[in-house]
Amino acid sequence: MDIKKNDIFKATIEDMNDEGAGIGKTDGYIWFIKDTVIGDVVEALAMKMKKSYGYARLIRVLEPSAARVEPACPVSRQCGGCQLQAMSYEEQLKFKENKVFNNLVRIGKIDNLRRIGEETKDGGQQVLRNCGEAEFLPIIGMENPWRYRNKAQFPFGVDREGKVVTGFFAGRTHTIIPQEDCLLGVEENREILKVIKDFMNQYHVRPYEEKTHQGLIRHVLIRKGFRTGELMVCLVINGRNVPKMEELAGRLREIKGMASISCNINTEKTNVIMGEETVHVWGPGFITDYIGDVKYRISPQSFYQVNPVQTEKLYRTALEYAGLTGNEVVWDLYCGIGTISLFLAQKARKVFGVEIVPQAIADARENGALNGFKNVEFFVGKAEEVLPEWYEKHGSPADVIVVDPPRKGCDEKCLETIVKMGPDRVVYVSCDSATLARDLRYLCDRGYQVQKVRCCDMFGGTGHVETVVLMSKVKE
Repeated sequence: MDIKKNDIFKATIEDMNDEGAGIGKTDGYIWFIKDTVIGDVVEALAMKMKKSYGYARLIRVLEPSAARVEPACPVSRQCGGCQLQAMSYEEQLKFKENKVFNNLVRIGKIDNLRRIGEETKDGGQQVLRNCGEAEFLPIIGMENPWRYRNKAQFPFGVDREGKVVTGFFAGRTHTIIPQEDCLLGVEENREILKVIKDFMNQYHVRPYEEKTHQGLIRHVLIRKGFRTGELMVCLVINGRNVPKMEELAGRLREIKGMASISCNINTEKTNVIMGEETVHVWGPGFITDYIGDVKYRISPQSFYQVNPVQTEKLYRTALEYAGLTGNEVVWDLYCGIGTISLFLAQKARKVFGVEIVPQAIADARENGALNGFKNVEFFVGKAEEVLPEWYEKHGSPADVIVVDPPRKGCDEKCLETIVKMGPDRVVYVSCDSATLARDLRYLCDRGYQVQKVRCCDMFGGTGHVETVVLMSKVKE
């Protein structure tokens, strides 16, 4: 191949990777080119080259794809948070659906998935003896893929002229791209940021500087309850208090919906946003919101799904797949603050939730009490340790096991115990289709079959997608 670093070349984008970068080829050599869309013909600059693949920067689009649209956000390329914003929403959904389908077939060897509305392919030996034909249902898209995030974290800094700025870090850097109205976030974010910036400028309160470890205001965390309209503001500070904080709180309280104002103390030299201590300035220290009929209490450090509208659709799908009649014992592994557990408790006889983070379990127990559920019990610990220990002591059967693990998927010991417990159904909720495929393969090889798969788009404009899978135990 004649192309060298810093050369400009022409390529046609044939595919996209999991991060949303376009994939093109020149003489069989693979190029990853950000900000491109399948079908684009582009001019690109070779930046970094390996033996069989390289990375290039988009110079210009020579022939736009039919799927290309003008990004709504003026800083979408610099920010990098929305990898797919130049792609029409319809095509985004197709891309995500295909990504999950291909990973299940390629990595999980589940080659008998039938897309609903498509003919089942003929011929060829069935690779999965234990997996009968599985339905791959259409992705659940959003009615409006904008303003869907109920949480935002904005870093503060200074620009070259020394003025206070806030926005988002550019991809893989700590350079702030000024942007106070992210189109994925709620409109109130802009008003809150203006109040804080005006206050900082008036009283010369300096933002934090990483290099010198000086300055006070590091980040602001903003949350909104979509159903309740309640707003939370939590300032992350490099110190113990903010000068004239009562005045700042008074200004923030004038914003409609303001319900909780607090300061999180983070004086460490770290990239971690939140510190361990939070001091409440005004309000109860939490806000509330609903997913379906279940009410949740959300504190500054609570894990809570950022897209509540789609979360309800995701959880209703998981509840449907669980097939509960009111007589079942259910285990919810990696349960967080109990969001899925409490959703399941509406129709189960008993639900056990397991989560490694103690504060999350404390929130889960509070949320259970808040809703009056008597049939839910929560455990602190690793799912791969709590579940085997419980099974050894009690031999307690599980009718349904639900797992919603982090990106790395389930621990093998956890999967091993699931197989030993032998539930009739396993419902797997996943944010990473590659590790999902790996874990499904494990379960299929040990007596389970995939019955249904459905994706749910929780993060429009980005390459991320959630997937729900129903597996059932193969009857002898």
